[in-house]
Amino acid sequence: MNFVDKARPLSRKGLAEGLERLELGSGQTAALWAVFEVETSGITQGFGFRADRRPQILFERHKFRDATQGRFNTSHPDISGPQGGYGSLSTQYPKLDKAIALSEEAGLGTEPALRSASWGLGQVMGFNYELAGFASATEMVKAMVHSEDAQLLGMIGYLASTGLVKHLKSQNWEAFARGYNGKSYAQNRYHIKLEEQYARFSSGSMPNIEVRTAQAGLLVLGYAPGKIDGVMGQRTKGALSNFQIANGLPASGELDAGTYEKLVAVAFS
Repeated sequence: MNFVDKARPLSRKGLAEGLERLELGSGQTAALWAVFEVETSGITQGFGFRADRRPQILFERHKFRDATQGRFNTSHPDISGPQGGYGSLSTQYPKLDKAIALSEEAGLGTEPALRSASWGLGQVMGFNYELAGFASATEMVKAMVHSEDAQLLGMIGYLASTGLVKHLKSQNWEAFARGYNGKSYAQNRYHIKLEEQYARFSSGSMPNIEVRTAQAGLLVLGYAPGKIDGVMGQRTKGALSNFQIANGLPASGELDAGTYEKLVAVAFS
């Protein structure tokens, strides 16, 4: 399965459609950004894709164990077995690839492996594909390789199906964390992290979508803009300047209209 596509970042249209579907007012956008931030900050620096344009994932070996009835526990304990740490980010796709190969060799197809990883901007587990609005984990992943807009729609489908949106609306972070992150949410301080990020975003420091789009483009083109946070910091300015030089534009380090149009065309067309 090919996990590489355009890796298009979240758009204003996609975000607006997501808010509308969840019946969240514009004043509640900060709640959604809080979830994005907590789900992606530790693994993606704020973006639903890796620099190589593959969706960000975390592979969970105990979920693969469950999906394959433990048939690989003895032969491949790193892929199938009791719950343990995720391991480094560099090992996630190798684990997934290995799980796909094992599953296919056993005549099970790719579904058990795809169901055993969390995907994209909202880190929706593959086994939650139906709640997210898809016919299979394969269909969910095929959608999520295209864009963060598609990843957001999957996350929104899950929130709507599970009723967690009511806790998002009321900022009941403990109840939301319990439903979204599982019983270990308190140990992981998940609810506290959500509350902290909501406070930050609701104070007025919301990401700028155009800056974030530019950062994502710089990332996939290899210009190292730093965190994909929609804030024009020094690393982003330096990366923009390098992009401008490479593309025959005035090296201002600023995101003017010409630079933005060129960057989006080169990175995502």
